Amino acid sequence: MSVLDVATPAQLTPVWDELITGLTVGVLLTDHRGQVLATNDVAAELLQLARSDVLTGTRPEDWQARDDTGAPMPDWSELAGQVLRAGSPLSMPMVIVRGGRAQSRLWVDYHAVRVQGHSRVLMLLQPVQTDVPHSRGLIDPLTGLPGRILLLDRLEQSLVRARLGGTLATLVLVDVHRLAEFNQQHGFERGDELLTTLAARLRDGMSDDRTVARYGGDEFAVIAEHPSGTGEEIAEQIRQTAGWPMRIGRRRVRPGLRVSWVTTDGHASVHSVLARAEQQLQR
Repeated sequence: MSVLDVATPAQLTPVWDELITGLTVGVLLTDHRGQVLATNDVAAELLQLARSDVLTGTRPEDWQARDDTGAPMPDWSELAGQVLRAGSPLSMPMVIVRGGRAQSRLWVDYHAVRVQGHSRVLMLLQPVQTDVPHSRGLIDPLTGLPGRILLLDRLEQSLVRARLGGTLATLVLVDVHRLAEFNQQHGFERGDELLTTLAARLRDGMSDDRTVARYGGDEFAVIAEHPSGTGEEIAEQIRQTAGWPMRIGRRRVRPGLRVSWVTTDGHASVHSVLARAEQQLQR
């Protein structure tokens, strides 16, 4: 039996068999439309699908692929087009749901590649273990929040859903003003305590469908999806949630916060949304 099953076996099978023999990760090769051209047994097993279903795009009625917020994953054709247009890798979590219950959690890496002169997307699937986000640098070790890399992926997913679903996505940046001065005056240990307290407030104060992340050394970010309106109310909620006085060591401290927000229908790029939010933060 071939290690790799392919939809067009005549030319791909020998090449791909040689490349992926012995791999313990799932491998999928798709064209620009998201059509699967090749897959291995590991990928089918991780996706909890028959190999033939992976190749033909057939899905059981009770099968769903969602992201880790519970929202449906963008269509593979949309993701393939996004990766090929950007020319850069994309990584995101995937949860396989059967009968309404989460059965497995995967981490999927998408890469733009050239195969026999054609633009293709190579997908690598791995089961998510407890330490995977930390080992990849995706989780901020101080606060336990998603880090910058994972934030970019989550924002990209939100933009795709807004664009396809006719909804809106809002990015809110929260800057801890004069954190360096606070560290110099009270010590880095107290500065870390301030950041972890703010992270806990933001995480506990936001609904589960919103992403709270650490964007930089003194900045947090929140991604929210909503059907209408602007991000003004969301930004104000965040300001009130994080801005209350707190006790750091033996001191009562009221954090100085600057907040900016950008709302988009999904047709803006990740980097343009971030640049606009950063620009507003400096005003």
